[in-house]
Amino acid sequence: MALTNSQYEAIIKEYERTRDYNRQLLESRRQQVYGSVPGYLELEESVSEVASAAARLMLEGDDTAQDTLKTRLSEISQKRARLLSDAGFSSDYLEPIYTCPDCQDTGYVAGENGLKEKCRCFRQQELSLRYAQSNIQDMIRRENFSTLSYEYYQNEDLQHFKAAVTLCKDFTENFKEGYRNLFFYGTVGTGKSFLSGCIACELLQAGFSVIYFSASGLFDRLARYAFDTRSREALQDFYEDLYQCDLLIIDDLGTEVTNSFVTSQLFACLNERSLRRKSTIISTNLSLEELRDRYSDRIFSRITSKFSLCKLTGPDIRIYRKRMANTAPVQDEIGIADAASAGAR
Repeated sequence: MALTNSQYEAIIKEYERTRDYNRQLLESRRQQVYGSVPGYLELEESVSEVASAAARLMLEGDDTAQDTLKTRLSEISQKRARLLSDAGFSSDYLEPIYTCPDCQDTGYVAGENGLKEKCRCFRQQELSLRYAQSNIQDMIRRENFSTLSYEYYQNEDLQHFKAAVTLCKDFTENFKEGYRNLFFYGTVGTGKSFLSGCIACELLQAGFSVIYFSASGLFDRLARYAFDTRSREALQDFYEDLYQCDLLIIDDLGTEVTNSFVTSQLFACLNERSLRRKSTIISTNLSLEELRDRYSDRIFSRITSKFSLCKLTGPDIRIYRKRMANTAPVQDEIGIADAASAGAR
């Protein structure tokens, strides 16, 4: 499922807009520094003068000119850094700004063979276009660590949720370091999907590729490709994306119509991602006993041995919020709506 020309052009234009925006931001920073830090502009202008003088000396045969130039440029750089620091700016305040430092907002990086290859950020945009993943962008705007709230939990439920948050933050902070999987299970509406969204938000911002599917959506798509002989190539491309993305999120496992096709596809997905050491997050309202009874022993064994199990308990937060909204005074409705953005699915 290669990108169409229009899709490719749309991605490239987005990179162009990003570079333009960052250049304008850097220029506004320069003007801010020039206007508020006495002597900084003069130091910057002196760089070209020093370089020109060194070039003349080199043409005249001065063997020490290049070393002298390096020393003078280093001194100027140190003076500029001190001026910025004394004025309350960070030392890198006037460094080039990149939304993606890996590719410097071009979409491409140098591969091991020296040839250009698509950056992680380009890869994520491809996935978003191919699999209509705009829903994940909506999800992470609502569901991220900055909107997280403990107010809906009490006693043992609160302890479970705090432990889950700690596990999720450790998962994201150490994502580069090793291969890990998470399995969220428990009662309805206790924060399983919310925590998946928190992780997705952090990893997308860090440049990793993430694919999110509801269980029913994933297996519907697989069935559509698998049973349509004309879609054989599309199925192979889909498998590659499914197996190779940095993080796959399967939400609400157990809501799909479970049959032998679903069971075989789920095991193949988990097994292949394990072999490739690609992380997976699964959330479900099923208990471990129900998981074992509904799916094969192989799947149950794979999940319980390869995933960190995280149980969440408590009342359905969505129902709780709705009840509170219906009973709250009219003047408090805005505050409740704001607090609700930190809720869980």
